[in-house]
Amino acid sequence: MSSVEGSTTTDAVASARGLKKIYGRGEAEVHALDGVDVDFGRERFTAILGPSGSGKSTLMHCMAALDTPTEGSVVIDGVEVAGLKDKALTKLRRDRIGFVFQSFNLVPTLSARENITLPMDIAGTKVDQEWFDTVIDTVGLRDRLHHKPNELSGGQQQRVACARALASKPAIIFADEPTGNLDSRASAEILGFLRRSVDDFGQSIVIVTHDPVSAGYADRALFLADGTIVDEMHEPTADAVLDRMKGFDAVGRRS
Repeated sequence: MSSVEGSTTTDAVASARGLKKIYGRGEAEVHALDGVDVDFGRERFTAILGPSGSGKSTLMHCMAALDTPTEGSVVIDGVEVAGLKDKALTKLRRDRIGFVFQSFNLVPTLSARENITLPMDIAGTKVDQEWFDTVIDTVGLRDRLHHKPNELSGGQQQRVACARALASKPAIIFADEPTGNLDSRASAEILGFLRRSVDDFGQSIVIVTHDPVSAGYADRALFLADGTIVDEMHEPTADAVLDRMKGFDAVGRRS
């Protein structure tokens, strides 16, 4: 394990060891992940960055049990993902993992409230009304609960998606380019909410992003290149992340 990948938090809510993801065969074989070791700290906000094709989304999908690695292990909140039967895997995703995607993934025929409670409704679990109210007020959706997605702005739709991810009190939330479809003001609202979720509610959050400003909200930034973690930064700033990303661009121009 390299010093970069070994420099991790002591209390990990999610971990990977020897993670590999290979697509194709023979000359067409692509190593999207090439032996990644990483821990994501509990009650921490982590940003994953890297150039296009670096493996950052693949890493998140494997960590979130949305994709199966070719080799290696993933542990979520003490549960080893490999070998779980479909029912147990579904339960893990439902109870311990929250998701926020760039495309919002809301059901158009349901109201904001119904979209937020949908995972719990499907699972047959009771909504914690006090926690629901806390989440709703934090994201500022109190007067939008009865609106359908097409009656909401992009920023409001993503706030619904964030509230849905938080409502079941998961062990960790994964967000793939959560501000990719938003303007700068809506992006700041979403990132501020994610930051407060960590600071005020003790949530653990991992985002994949290409945006240095988004990474500046995190406690820690991880940089991927060619399927491996090549650097990390604690208490990142947008300027420091931008400088590091320029290094990737320079390497790409020389290669």
